[in-house]
Amino acid sequence: MRGIVLMVLSLVLLAFQLFLPANARSAATDDWATLVANAKQEGKLVLVGPAGPDRRDSLTLAFQKKYGIEIEYVPDPSPMIATRVGTERQAGKFLRDVVVGGALEDILLPLNVLEPMEQLLVLPEVTNQKNWRGGAIEFVDPGRTIIIMTPFHRGTLFVNTQLADPKALKSYKDLLDPKWTGKIVADDPRSSGPGQATFEFFYFHPALGVKFIRALANQKLILFKDRSQEVDAVGLGKFPLALGLSDSLVEERAKQGVPIAIVDPRQLREGSDVSPAAGGLGVFNHAPHPNAAKLYVNWLLSKEGQTSFARGTGYISSRIDVPTDHAAPWRVPQPGAIKTYGLQARSDLRTKLMPLLYEVFGR
Repeated sequence: MRGIVLMVLSLVLLAFQLFLPANARSAATDDWATLVANAKQEGKLVLVGPAGPDRRDSLTLAFQKKYGIEIEYVPDPSPMIATRVGTERQAGKFLRDVVVGGALEDILLPLNVLEPMEQLLVLPEVTNQKNWRGGAIEFVDPGRTIIIMTPFHRGTLFVNTQLADPKALKSYKDLLDPKWTGKIVADDPRSSGPGQATFEFFYFHPALGVKFIRALANQKLILFKDRSQEVDAVGLGKFPLALGLSDSLVEERAKQGVPIAIVDPRQLREGSDVSPAAGGLGVFNHAPHPNAAKLYVNWLLSKEGQTSFARGTGYISSRIDVPTDHAAPWRVPQPGAIKTYGLQARSDLRTKLMPLLYEVFGR
């Protein structure tokens, strides 16, 4: 008798196990359909994103085609976002829904204008942590308002291939050779940009640090503030080496036949840092189109959305199921790589690195 009861209980339990997942799937499907319907009723999304047609198209076209929701795209250089949003909020205006950009922890986090993201993530393929590099979606702040979508290795060291052999460089310390004195261009690290990120990497790297930065400054670096000019200075053969250039611009020039190349970080003893570039994601609180914003971030974090964004920008997605064949193999982030983003990194930049840079390069 006892055996029969146990068997019946087992069958009942099995029935529940078979029934509940299907029921849960049905409820999730209904919730998603409701979200899509509500978003379509709103009919519009205001998206702040990085400048450039490739970036705009990767963030808008596929979503608009799939859901029929218009995206008003606002190409806003990151430093300007805070000023615009702050002015709008003071006037009681809430005009923007979603932001995609770089250094959002510096620019928008202090304004308290972003929504906690976890409550907005409902698509199963997004919430399944196994789909993400490192086993979890990466949030940059304790309030979990900013998601890092695209951490990847940056190009940090560049050469004119007619004046220097990129394969001969094995360490950043090779730049301290007296033969390179006065012959190295750098994006000015005292301003936000790839040059500053490169010097952050030097500062944080245990084999480089303050001593290396001081020695490098003694090499009489030529500092530029214009990213096109500094790339052209190397490409035209005015200088053989460069640090902290726009690697996307270098890749563009190289495709045009300009003799400029990125030194593969894998051959450098110290490697390179990991940065998301313009791959931070946030949703504004009091968004004018909340359902469209929720639908959009779930789409953007899906395999489809991340593939579109990664291919359009040349970035590497945090999703492990998104292809990486559109980018150089060295861009795929390696475990334990130094990060030049995040709250601690930004704090150290302001309080420790910037005073050092002003000391060695002047103001």
